[in-house]
Amino acid sequence: MITRAIQSALTKSKKSILLLGPRQTGKSTLVSSLNPEIVINLAHEATYLDFVRNPHELEQRLRVYKKPTSVFIDEIQRIPSLLNTIQFLLDKPENPFHFFLTGSSARKLKRGHANLLPGRIHSFYLGPITCGELDYKMDTAKALSRGSLPGIWTEEDASSAEKTLRTYAATYLKEEIQAESLARNLEGFARFLHVTAEWAGHFLDLSKMAAAAQIARQSAVRYFEVLEDCLIIHHTNPFSKSLTRRLVQHPRFYFFDVGVLNGLLGNFNTSADRIGSLFEHLICTQIYHGANSRDKEIRLSSFRTEHGAEVDLIVAIERDLFAIELKASKNIGTTDLRGLKSFSDYYGKKHHAFVFFLGDHKKQLEGVDILPWQEGIKTLGL
Repeated sequence: MITRAIQSALTKSKKSILLLGPRQTGKSTLVSSLNPEIVINLAHEATYLDFVRNPHELEQRLRVYKKPTSVFIDEIQRIPSLLNTIQFLLDKPENPFHFFLTGSSARKLKRGHANLLPGRIHSFYLGPITCGELDYKMDTAKALSRGSLPGIWTEEDASSAEKTLRTYAATYLKEEIQAESLARNLEGFARFLHVTAEWAGHFLDLSKMAAAAQIARQSAVRYFEVLEDCLIIHHTNPFSKSLTRRLVQHPRFYFFDVGVLNGLLGNFNTSADRIGSLFEHLICTQIYHGANSRDKEIRLSSFRTEHGAEVDLIVAIERDLFAIELKASKNIGTTDLRGLKSFSDYYGKKHHAFVFFLGDHKKQLEGVDILPWQEGIKTLGL
C-alpha cells in the first residue's frame, strides 16, 4: 500500500476533518487506515435511506458512546444537512467525538447549503498519487498514459486499467451529472465533456467550446462549473502584476488526472503529437496535488503576452515565486528560454526560473536550471 503524504496531517489534526477529492483517489481507503471506531457509509443505499428517513439517526446511533470516539462518515455530500447535526454534537461541552468526513462533490455541499463548520473542522484535499509519494521514482511513460489514480497505478494489467479509465466517464455521467439535475440534456453534456477533454490545457474559451458541443453558451458555463465543483477539472488564472504590459486574460484548465483525460479521449498513446500536452498536464496536476498532499498553500497561473511570449506555469508557494517552462524533450536550447526571459523583464522582481524536461540529468543554461521533472518538483518542496 502506498503511504499518502496527507496522512500525517490527518493524524495530527486536533480538529475533525473534511477530506474532499475526486472519485477513486483513495479517500475511503485512507480514512479507513486510521482505524475509526464507527463507520457510516452513505454510498450504501440502505444506510443512506436510514439517514434520509430519520433526521435524528446520527444522534441516536452515537448516543450510546460516552468515551472519546472517532466517527467516519463517507460521501457526506449525499446528505449535506448532516453537517448541522455534526456541528451540534461538536459544540456540546462534553463532546467525545472526532469526525472524519469524506466527499467527492463540493457542488452538492453548496447546493445543499451545507454548513462547513468554520472553526470546528479542518478541510483537506486528496488527489491521485504524486511522484513525491513514490520517492520521486514515478514511471513517466506509465503516468503519461494511465495517470496515477491509486487503483489504476497498482493495476498490473494495462488493458484492464485502460478499460477502467474508459468507463470512468460513463460512470461519472450516470452517477454525478444525473444527480446534478442535468439529465434532461445528458447528450449535450456528454458532447461538452468530450470537447472539454479535447481543449484541456488550452486557454478557456467557452463560446467556442459551446459551439463545438452544439449547446448554448449559458449551458457551457453551467456545465464547466459542474466539472469544477465536482473536482474533475481545475483552472490556472492569468498571472497579473500590473498594467504595464497587456497580457492574455483567459485562464487555462486541466483535468485532475492524465489517465482520466486519456480515457475520455479514448487514446492512451503518448505519440509525438500528444506528448507535449500530456507532459504539461502531468506536471500541472503533480504540482497541484503535491501541494495539497502536503497541505501547502499554492497559486498556479500562466503567463502570456499579446505578442505570444509565454511561460507554462507561474507557481507561488508561500513567499516564493517560480516561473517554470515545461518541455517534453531531452534536449533544451536557448530558444526554449525566451518565455522565461520575457517574464523576468515583465515581473522585475526576484523569482526562480526553471525548465522541467524529460531528460535524466540536471543542467544549467544561461543561468536557468534545467531539471528532470521529478527532481524539479522535489526542488519545489512538493
